Amino acid sequence: MTPKQPRHPLLIALLRCKPVLDFIGDDPDAKPLARNIGLFQLTMLGVGATIGTGIFVALTTAVPEAGPAVTLSFVIAGITAALTALCYAEMASAVPASGSSYSYAYATMGELAAFLIGSCLLLEYGVSASAIAVGWGQYLNELLSISTGWRLPDIIARPPGAGGIVNLPAVLLVGLCLILLLRGTRESTTANAILVIAKLAVLALFVAVALAHFQPANFHPFAPKGMVGIGAAASSIFFSYIGIDAVSTAGEEVRNPRRDLPLAIILSLLIVTAAYILVAVAAIGAQPWTAFAGQEAGLAVILHNLTGAGWPAVILSLGAIASIFSVTLVVIYGQTRILYAMGRDGLLPAFFCRVDPVRHVPRQNTWIVAIGVALLAAFVPLDVLVNLTSMGTLIAFATVSIGVIILRRTRPDLPRGYKVPFYPVLPIASTLFCAYLIFGLPADTYALFAVWVAAAALLYFGYSMRRSALAQR
Repeated sequence: MTPKQPRHPLLIALLRCKPVLDFIGDDPDAKPLARNIGLFQLTMLGVGATIGTGIFVALTTAVPEAGPAVTLSFVIAGITAALTALCYAEMASAVPASGSSYSYAYATMGELAAFLIGSCLLLEYGVSASAIAVGWGQYLNELLSISTGWRLPDIIARPPGAGGIVNLPAVLLVGLCLILLLRGTRESTTANAILVIAKLAVLALFVAVALAHFQPANFHPFAPKGMVGIGAAASSIFFSYIGIDAVSTAGEEVRNPRRDLPLAIILSLLIVTAAYILVAVAAIGAQPWTAFAGQEAGLAVILHNLTGAGWPAVILSLGAIASIFSVTLVVIYGQTRILYAMGRDGLLPAFFCRVDPVRHVPRQNTWIVAIGVALLAAFVPLDVLVNLTSMGTLIAFATVSIGVIILRRTRPDLPRGYKVPFYPVLPIASTLFCAYLIFGLPADTYALFAVWVAAAALLYFGYSMRRSALAQR
């Protein structure tokens, strides 16, 4: 069924959709990215983009909000992510393109919606990478403290507003990611897979040690701040599920996208949710929930306190450093691919989609993203970054869920490697869960997000609307 087209020229421009065949065509000139990612690498991409700050760092902000009931917060966030993951799986199999939610919105909701969703994704990825990089410095300091007794001075290890002037460890991390990403996608995904296996092993060590010291009394009272606290914690930690979206940004670099994209999305979500809940239960069982507030490098500190020895905390700090490195790597990668897709569609300047002919990576694009992420990580506190990332993630997830319903109605004939079960109930439930978590975010996040969307709208009407590839046709 073809949707009825509006007659007003402005509405035609705002609601024009990019044909699905344009996304999945095989023109090598239009798609210079190399297809060299398999199912294992793709799954590790999702796990690598997800397990990181959400469990290594965000527990120190989420547990004080919900108490021991933070385990329910992870379950709520996991259910929302699971519902959305099934919607992502269908959209990724039907539109296997770079750009993730941006591309899906362009195929279903029109150009203006796609541009605004793309802006949300840029906020989600850029701010997420910055928030993750901030947490990396905490574990680096903990490692230095345990192994040498020396810590980096706060003035160069914390951003303004958090006791310092500039977060140099975060800038170093982004620089290392930049070097690896410029070498090529194959090298980046291989390094990520190695780092993911290492961090899963480290988290397994933490769970084993913490459960050996498990104290059931730490779970009483279970929900000291009620459902309000549980919902607020679920909203703040939801940014850690960004990995679902990150998998779909690799659509044009996957060897068998119709099969591997949906499988990788579902497999990575199962691995991640199980790891999150296990670690949260073990951590709270090993330490009273009131001790989490303000505790930097929390998991490493818990191990050190439990064992009285330095080596478990050293191993966990090394694992956290490797883990957060892999998350930052994948998130920066995802943002460059979204910018690549928007540049190719003419909604952003063409240099965003220029690809190095030897390495097959968008070189200029990657430099721009790395510089922007480094500046945010160096000068903006973590709590502001976390909530902004959650807002962008939830908007993107809700868009994909709605897009499944629209694409089923407008293109029922389109080949799909996977279909959402219990349609349309499941996509609607996914949208409602996202709306519930958005409602739990603080007021200042709404204000900052509104400023971002307004700036994006100005850019669209001032530049992108007339220069888009569809407009040139």
